[in-house]
Amino acid sequence: MAVDWAALSEAYKRDGVVHVPGLLNPEQFDAALKSWEWSLANPTAMNAPNLKRDGSPLFYADSYHPKVMEGYRDMLEASPIPEACARLWGTDPVWFIYEQVFLKEGGDTRRTPWHQDGSYIPMDGDDVAVAWITFEPLTKEDSLEFIPGSHLGTVYNTSKFDPKDETIPHDTSLPYPNLPPIEAEKHKWPTVSWAVEPGDVIFFHFRTLHGGAPTRPGQRRRTLTLRFFGEHAHYDPKTAKALPNFPEMATRLKPGDTMRAPGFLQLHPKVGARAPETAGA
Repeated sequence: MAVDWAALSEAYKRDGVVHVPGLLNPEQFDAALKSWEWSLANPTAMNAPNLKRDGSPLFYADSYHPKVMEGYRDMLEASPIPEACARLWGTDPVWFIYEQVFLKEGGDTRRTPWHQDGSYIPMDGDDVAVAWITFEPLTKEDSLEFIPGSHLGTVYNTSKFDPKDETIPHDTSLPYPNLPPIEAEKHKWPTVSWAVEPGDVIFFHFRTLHGGAPTRPGQRRRTLTLRFFGEHAHYDPKTAKALPNFPEMATRLKPGDTMRAPGFLQLHPKVGARAPETAGA
């Protein structure tokens, strides 16, 4: 199916989220699944204790594996996702930041609370994107939900993901207002979601408000998210002041500095090079 990238780029800039059906062919989809499986077979030391697959309800997440390229580099370099980011932004190049995997299974699991990824990531700008891939077909009701245009509005504080109150911030030191009770006041918020099939990819901006549906008995949800930045992205310290692939970020960059560092793999254009050092770094 032909993709109208001009229309999608316009929608991404306006809404902060787009759905691209069938972006991954079967081979590319299988490669993404193999990378997800690599993450499950190689959990980080921090999150390994949480991977208890004993039949009880499981909501597992992991990210920032220090050896991520062992399981991801070949997949990333062969994937159409980096070029898709460039088309959505209208600019080159595209650099990879980090991976994140999710697994929900074993019975009733809670929904993913409403939040903005940008409240946690020390980076912002027009050219940033999360690529969201699910390995099971999902109905619209079971898919990720977004508030279109929210990336252009308020940056809210983090969520502690407290089941008693999802608006409680993870980091009370941040100078941002608390998240509003979106799920309790859904009638006040325009939301969008899509039914997704294997091979579909949803792209959204770091600041786009989003949340995920719960799972019920008999359901399983395996999800992979990949984060990227481009030409127009800058350092913006928040809860995190640095990233594992650029640990000196907080000492070598000032807020507003253009993001560049050798620790980020450039994936588009495919020149086999990493990003140059920041000027003045």
